[in-house]
Amino acid sequence: MDYTHFFTEKKEVKVGIIGATKGYGLTVLSQIKNVEKIKLRAISSRSIEDCRNILLEMGYPNEKIKELNNIEEISNLNDDDIVITTDYKILIQSGITSFIECTGNVELGLSASEFALKNNINVYMVSKETDSVCGPYLNKLASDNNTVYSLVNGDQPRNAIDLYSWAKINGFKVIAIGKSSEYDFVWDRENGKITYTDGSEKFEDMPEMLKYWRYEGIKTLNGRKKLLKDYINIISADLCEMNLVSNITGFKASDKYLNYPIIKTSELADVLIPEKDGGILKDTNVVDVFFQLREKDEASFAGGVFVIVECQNEKSWDMMRSKGHIVSKNGKYACLYNPFHIMGLETPISILLGDIKGIGTHKECKQVSVMAAYADKNFNKGDILRVSGHHHSIDGVIPALLEVSEARDVAPFYLLNGMKLKNDIKKGDYIKIQDVDLSEKPSYKAYLKGLNIN
Repeated sequence: MDYTHFFTEKKEVKVGIIGATKGYGLTVLSQIKNVEKIKLRAISSRSIEDCRNILLEMGYPNEKIKELNNIEEISNLNDDDIVITTDYKILIQSGITSFIECTGNVELGLSASEFALKNNINVYMVSKETDSVCGPYLNKLASDNNTVYSLVNGDQPRNAIDLYSWAKINGFKVIAIGKSSEYDFVWDRENGKITYTDGSEKFEDMPEMLKYWRYEGIKTLNGRKKLLKDYINIISADLCEMNLVSNITGFKASDKYLNYPIIKTSELADVLIPEKDGGILKDTNVVDVFFQLREKDEASFAGGVFVIVECQNEKSWDMMRSKGHIVSKNGKYACLYNPFHIMGLETPISILLGDIKGIGTHKECKQVSVMAAYADKNFNKGDILRVSGHHHSIDGVIPALLEVSEARDVAPFYLLNGMKLKNDIKKGDYIKIQDVDLSEKPSYKAYLKGLNIN
C-alpha cells in the first residue's frame, strides 16, 4: 500500500498520551513530532515535572506547555497549547481526537479508555495487560459508540494481526501466527561461546552447540534445549501478546505454555508445522513463540512476527525457494515474516488509520484464550500477589494460555495484581477466581462482559 496517497483527507488529528514520559509512551511522543498529520495536544503522567521536562527535552516551547488541574481551565487554552496534567479526564476533554494508553495499569487503562470511548474519542491501546482482560469488552464498547478502539503498530500483537490479515486477503492458508521472543541466543562459531542477549553481558563456553547447529529434526531441538536449559523460561509478556492475537484471529495457543523452540529463522517452516509433516505442532490455526538462535554476524529477528502458510502451488513455491524465501524441506509450508517491532516509532500509522479511515475496531474480537496463573510454589492464605519487573510477571507463578472453555473458573493473570489470597494454593494448581476477591474490580466486570460476547 502506498500510504502517501492513502490519507488525503484534511482532518486534523490531535493526540493525548497517558504514560508518555518513559518506555513505549516516550517513543510514541518522540515520533509524533515528526508526523505532519498529527499534532500533540496533551500528555499525562503521575509527575507534572516529568511531563514538562520531557516536552522541553524534545524541543517544545515552554510558553506553549500549560499545566491544567481542573476542567474549567480548558476554556483558556489556545489551539496550539500542549496540556500537561495528572488527571486523564482533563487530558481526554482537552480537545484531543485520539487517546493513547501506555500505562500498563489494567484498572487505570480500563477506566480511562471507557471514559474516552463514551466521549467519542478514539482509543489506541498500548497496554497489552489491559487488553488481555478487557479487549473484547472495549472493542464492543467502541463499536456501540461509533468510535475506534485499536491495538497499535509497533508492538507485536497488531503487527502480527496485520501480517495475518495481509496473508489472508492474498489467499494464503495460514496455519500458525507468532513472534520471536525478546532476546536471542547468539553463538560465536570461532570461540564456541554463546550469549543470551538480555543485557546481562554474560556468555558461556558452549562448543557443544556445533553438534546441534544444523537442524536434523526433533533431536536437534531437544539437544539445543538441554544445552540452554538454564536460560529458558516462560515469559509473561510473550503469552500476553499471543493472547491478544488469539482473541482477534480466533487462533488458539499451540500449547498452554507455548512451544518456545530454539531455532534459526531459516528453520521456521520446518519446525512450526504439524507433527505429521515433521514439525512440532499438534494442531493448526495456532499462535506460538520461538527463541532465535543465530551467529554473531547474523541479523536478529528483533521480536518480529511471522505467519506459516501452506504452499498451495509447487511450482510457485519452488520459484520462491530459489529467490531465498523460507520454504520447508518437504515443500509443503513457507514462512513469511517481518523482523521488527519498533515500538512507538511506528504507532503513528495506527492513529492515522483509526482517526482518518476509521480502521481499528475488531467487532469479531472475543475471549478465545485466557492467560492464567499456574503456581510454581506453595502460597499461603493472605499472601499478596504483585505484577512486577520488565516482563510484568508474578513471583512464584508461571503464566499459561488456556482455551476459554477450560478457563471459566480461572482468575485472569493480570487481574491478580495486588490481590490477597483467600485460600492456600498448592504448587501445581491454577489460581482460581474463588481464591481472590475480584468482586470490586471494574476490570473483572469488564472481563465478564467480554466473556458473554459471541
